[in-house]
Amino acid sequence: MNIRSAKPEDLMNMQHCNLLCLPENYQMKYYFYHGLSWPQLSYVAEDDKGKVVGYVLSKMEEDPDDVPHGHITSLAVKRSHRRLGLAQKLMDQASRAMVECFNAKYVSLHVRISNRAALHLYTHTLKFNIYEVEPKYYADGEDAYAMKRELTEFYKDDSTTYKMKRNEADDRDGDKGKKKGRNGTDSERHIHGDKCGEKCEGSEETKSLKKGKKKKEKETKDNGGKDLCCECACKDHHHSDTT
Repeated sequence: MNIRSAKPEDLMNMQHCNLLCLPENYQMKYYFYHGLSWPQLSYVAEDDKGKVVGYVLSKMEEDPDDVPHGHITSLAVKRSHRRLGLAQKLMDQASRAMVECFNAKYVSLHVRISNRAALHLYTHTLKFNIYEVEPKYYADGEDAYAMKRELTEFYKDDSTTYKMKRNEADDRDGDKGKKKGRNGTDSERHIHGDKCGEKCEGSEETKSLKKGKKKKEKETKDNGGKDLCCECACKDHHHSDTT
């Protein structure tokens, strides 16, 4: 089984699943409305053959007087694939996306007061709470429970994930620092890096070469300005040919 974000090509299969499972049905334009407005919030469950066997259709409520919160418009899983935890996974994925994408504080939904299976899922498994009864909410006149689920647990998950990622990044930076330190120690011998290969100003070898060079210059002056080829100059000449 696989839970993934719903795609436009999934909408027909989502509607078909809805018609098989629920008495509350929607026109295709309502699915498109959700897909175009909140593409991050709807998910499908598919079997090993890639066939859609369940879905959750959700959205963000557009109430400026309330905190950001989402709403589950419709949730359905085919009978052949129930009791596999798909409904919970779909709901959790949608709720997590509401937090990550829209900073939602809670998610709401409506359920028929006679739908005991759904009530058990929402109250016991998903930790929804009933906050009011809406009379004659459904087209056939049945009342609905208005339910709400706080999404603080997903913020905790995000915080833990962030800390883990931060720690991993710090560890990587620490490793880089150690590597840089080692490279720095080696590079003290090279003032222009590995490509140039010239000696460090403060190294003992460089000091020795400078003394030798000065000595040769002095000997040159003593010889009436006649230039002499020194070991340092030869090395530099050979180095420039090979770089």
